[in-house]
Amino acid sequence: MQIPGGTDKMVKALDRGEIDLTQTATPYFVQAVLAGSDAVAVAGETANPIYSLIAKPEIATFADLKGKQLGLSLPVDTISISTRKLLALKGLNEADYRVKELVGTPVRFDCLKKGECDAVPLGQPDDLIAIKQGYRRLGVSSEAVAAFQFEVVAARRSWAQANKDKVVRFVRALAAAFRFIRDPANRDEVAKSIVELTGSTDDIARETLKLYFEPDRGVLPREAEISLQGLAQVIVFMTEGHMIEPPPPEPQRFVDLQYLQAAGVK
Repeated sequence: MQIPGGTDKMVKALDRGEIDLTQTATPYFVQAVLAGSDAVAVAGETANPIYSLIAKPEIATFADLKGKQLGLSLPVDTISISTRKLLALKGLNEADYRVKELVGTPVRFDCLKKGECDAVPLGQPDDLIAIKQGYRRLGVSSEAVAAFQFEVVAARRSWAQANKDKVVRFVRALAAAFRFIRDPANRDEVAKSIVELTGSTDDIARETLKLYFEPDRGVLPREAEISLQGLAQVIVFMTEGHMIEPPPPEPQRFVDLQYLQAAGVK
């Protein structure tokens, strides 16, 4: 079932009983649980996504961004959090640049192409397409964020407990899919699937896989596991950004690992 709107709508649909399982961005999920949602994470999806900070061709260094306008997502989004961390790592504080809030990679890319933004964070394949068009990659978010849990699969805690067999079978299938994607022997088939699903070219699909796995940058889980360290990092970032009140809650509050364990995932 497709849920209209952004990822913040996923847990709301879950709570209304419209869906039983959903993929959702961790910050929105954490906020929902702290607000009283019955949602619980039962598996991991994207762990540490790579966002490239893509700039106009004439901007060669991070220092060139001083006084310039950056297109970021909403403050709660991990895209914005990780980009700000990268900028800080490279010597830029928030007073050094202006921000235009733009939700969605296509919207940010469009701002860059129109010349209204001097740099924007882009995911794959848009960052690779931008580089081929002459834009510059100044850095990637994984330089500043080593451990993260960007997305999880969530269920209503009560529903999952009443339907454990269904959840375990789903988690087992998800784990098998990640193992397949990660296996170098399946690289051709995975690249073909990326082309079919996204409409990107074969070279972009292969460059994306190379970016993820050569070396392994921890973008995808090994087999749908949840990184408590990565989830703790999300919570710390949210606390630092005043999205939740300190002290930061323990990551164990938001997960139920019994389904992964029953599926044989370590």
